[in-house]
Amino acid sequence: MELRHNWTREEVDTLFNLPFMELMFQAQQVHRQYHDPSKVQVSTLLSIKTGACPEDCKYCPQSAHYRTDIDKERLMEVEQVLDSARKAKAAGSQRFCMGAAWKNPKERDMPYLVEMIRGVKEMGMETCMTLGMLDAHQAKELANAGLDYYNHNLDTSREYYGNIITTRTYQDRLDTLSHVRDAGMKVCSGGIIGMGESADDRFGLLVELANLPTHPESVPINMLVKVKGTPMEEAEDVEAFDFVRLIAIARIMMPQSAVRLSAGRENMNEQMQALCFMAGANSVFYGCKLLTTPNPSEDKDLLLFNKLGINSEHRSQRPDVAEADALMARVSHNIASRPGDEDLFYDAGR
Repeated sequence: MELRHNWTREEVDTLFNLPFMELMFQAQQVHRQYHDPSKVQVSTLLSIKTGACPEDCKYCPQSAHYRTDIDKERLMEVEQVLDSARKAKAAGSQRFCMGAAWKNPKERDMPYLVEMIRGVKEMGMETCMTLGMLDAHQAKELANAGLDYYNHNLDTSREYYGNIITTRTYQDRLDTLSHVRDAGMKVCSGGIIGMGESADDRFGLLVELANLPTHPESVPINMLVKVKGTPMEEAEDVEAFDFVRLIAIARIMMPQSAVRLSAGRENMNEQMQALCFMAGANSVFYGCKLLTTPNPSEDKDLLLFNKLGINSEHRSQRPDVAEADALMARVSHNIASRPGDEDLFYDAGR
């Protein structure tokens, strides 16, 4: 059963302004209650149709409104897509996500999309698509083909939205999410941090997501990737600790959702990513690109996962934690029996 709370921006502001360690502690408590802290879900995202999008999203290099270095490409052949999916599975991905730079799919495209979904499903992978807006009929057609997830981000707060996009409304996005949910698919919806929005707008985005009729099963939190030629190319950098705080708050507000580190990871060092995982992030994209923007390679991710003990088949988090607890109990006992040696506790606990 999903936990529900009607969140307000004031409550999010209160969480955001907690001492950092206290916020991390609270997020970790929630995370461990509903998720295995040693596991991170891994997805791969492929651009199946690139560029020439009629939308004017100011962050997007695929928009036809801006002059960027992105090459325009037609919808990929089905077998090309399936070949990419096979490679993604071999690299360890559990979910294959397919994105098309459209305002919305046309009926002539639907048979090819259905074939892609069925082909990936036959490989034993979960499927996700992001194709722009959907009507109720299109959502049902994708669901009937076996699509597991549909991604449609809210991007930012309701109030700030018009500063970022003018070619569709906030309500259009909410209507698509409603069609996806009604068709029986799982929802993937999040937003982008670093587009010039205020802290209150960031809080508003999280409130919109958490107060949907059902929490999104997947919540991608993107850090803006600044691309030359887009109106956002000179946007101010996001403060790292602010971003980690938002990950922690998303975990607390949507405890059963997967919170995904998405775009922007290429600009995060290992320590920042580790803090995000501690804050409750438990999903990432694998691969060198997210649609058209850079992303850490699979090798870099595997090295980081190994350092953190994430997704390892040879280690179990629960016994490790129990062993550490037993060690600390022995140390505490020794301290109690040797008054004046309190500093030993800190040495042993390092």
